[in-house]
Amino acid sequence: MVEDVAPEGPEALRKELERYRLVVTDLHGKIRELESELQITTAMAEMPGVIVTRPELQQTMSRLISKIAMIVQCEKVMIFLYHGESGELALLPPSLGLTEEQAANAVVKPGEGIIGEVYESSESVIYNDALNDARVLPEIVSALRIRNGIAVPLVIKQRNEEERIVQERTIGVAQVCNKRYEQEFDQDDLRLLEMLAEQAAAVISNAQLYITLTEEKERLEDALESMRSGVIVVSSEGDIRLMNRAACEVLQLPADGYEGKQFTEVVSDDQILNLLQETISEFREQSTEVELDNEEVHRVETSMVVGENGTVSDVVLIFTDITDIRHVERMKTTFVSTVSHELRTPLTSIKGFISTLLDDVEGLYDERTRREFYEIIDQECDRLTRLISDLLNISRIESGRALEMTIEPVNLPEVVQRVLTAQQEYTSRHNLVNAVPTDFPTIEADKDKVAQILDNLVGNAIKYSPDGGDIVVSGTDEGDSIRIDITDHGLGIPARHREKIFDRFQMVEGDSKRKGIKGTGIGLYLVRHLARAHGGEVSLSWSEVDEGSTFTVVLPKVPQIEQSAEQ
Repeated sequence: MVEDVAPEGPEALRKELERYRLVVTDLHGKIRELESELQITTAMAEMPGVIVTRPELQQTMSRLISKIAMIVQCEKVMIFLYHGESGELALLPPSLGLTEEQAANAVVKPGEGIIGEVYESSESVIYNDALNDARVLPEIVSALRIRNGIAVPLVIKQRNEEERIVQERTIGVAQVCNKRYEQEFDQDDLRLLEMLAEQAAAVISNAQLYITLTEEKERLEDALESMRSGVIVVSSEGDIRLMNRAACEVLQLPADGYEGKQFTEVVSDDQILNLLQETISEFREQSTEVELDNEEVHRVETSMVVGENGTVSDVVLIFTDITDIRHVERMKTTFVSTVSHELRTPLTSIKGFISTLLDDVEGLYDERTRREFYEIIDQECDRLTRLISDLLNISRIESGRALEMTIEPVNLPEVVQRVLTAQQEYTSRHNLVNAVPTDFPTIEADKDKVAQILDNLVGNAIKYSPDGGDIVVSGTDEGDSIRIDITDHGLGIPARHREKIFDRFQMVEGDSKRKGIKGTGIGLYLVRHLARAHGGEVSLSWSEVDEGSTFTVVLPKVPQIEQSAEQ
């Protein structure tokens, strides 16, 4: 039999209902907390694991700030970071609820205002009456129209293998302002913001580290790519870690795609392979010179990257192009040999004829023969004088000193004729033609140096016209300047040599017709400087292989003297 339970009185029912109401309120609070934590978890899940560029960091922070504003129900969100260079806390863009000008001016120092206090103490702060709070900076409150807010430190926490915190470092402050619907911030808001700030600090710190490393890597790669020297980084296992564009050009390989490949698969030159192997096995940096298939000469040097265990982790190979240096060295050697020959030849001739005359005590040679000997001796002395004069002028040019100039009126047709007459003595296969008009205007110049210019150009025309033919010197009045053209019908100059023919020690070589043609390689170099010493210029105005060449000299009628010779 069920016993009837008498209903309790109204007071008991009221207490029971109040208890249920409290339970329901508590459950609603827990539901809100769970929803907030779910939103925080979702916000963190939406963040990329690795941020390697500043735009990526800005996009991530924009999403995070929007989530903070929604979760904490605020109008303004600001992330302040400490900058060691300036010693100030400045806003990390973007911010919510601020104009660009307001964000740019929102800068505080550690210990200054609530932001500075939170940064120094690493303790969070809630303030719900900004206008009357002594801790705030009035100018910032006024400029940003702040009613209330929360400021929490951005703390980086380092944990050990057991997930225990072993070190903490404050990098900035997160601040939210102006609770929506005219409400005040409470401890729940503080707890939520601290959870978000801890995650944000980790994201920002990791992002800054990655960004710094990425930008440093990009700067290093840009620097390596812009280097003229080839650079290859090879691991101790023989994998290529880095190979810049210059290295690809040196080894005549396509531009990229070698990272991760075995060095022996990419490089086949035995000298380079042995150099790498010796560096690793002997634990010693090496260098050698390598002449490649394209006739380029490179100095290859190695540098070791030593790991923490004291062994070689990587080897850097640096390729430096020394082709021009070796070429100049060979040209200098040839120059010395040629100059020695050029000096010895006239001296031998002079010595021979002088000895012949001295030995003729019985008068075997008549006066006509003796005079012929004297003329040959005189010509060879002039030849020696011209060569020595050229060498002295080259010496002055190379030392940066101005050429000594003696300016006087110059009758060009006479100078041309004197040069052609002297040169005609050395050839019977060429017809040297003076086509300069006899009424050609007189110019102001150094007569001897104008003769040197013509002598070198006509001498070259004879030298590079081994089959003979006409060599014509013509002149044109161009107003303030005069133009002299020296035209031959000889071997011509191949296109690949034309840009360098006025450089020192340059000789046009490479075919059978030019073999046996000797020279010092300084003639055209000297001609250019002699012309420029007058304020003029010399150029190759026409040339065809096996048809001939025309060199053109332009000189002002009144010289513009150079202060120093150009290198």
